[in-house]
Amino acid sequence: MAVKKSRSEEEIERVGFHKGSLATLSKEREELSRMVQIVEQLMHMHIEELKKMGVDLAAEAAKPGATKNPVKKMKGKKDLGEML
Repeated sequence: MAVKKSRSEEEIERVGFHKGSLATLSKEREELSRMVQIVEQLMHMHIEELKKMGVDLAAEAAKPGATKNPVKKMKGKKDLGEML
């Protein structure tokens, strides 16, 4: 017969699971932050090159219809807030 774990052992196991999950998610967040920084640097490089070429991004953004760029949701996907 299987020996049933005591309540304290189960709680210790659950605490360890949640701590491990937080550690993993923390590392994932750090990596995501690093990726965002890289993307920002690349965007700034492209903006600077466009400025050197005489392209006025502010004027293009002010054109009618330029701000009508809705964010598209992936088909069949829910927002995280909706899932929670």
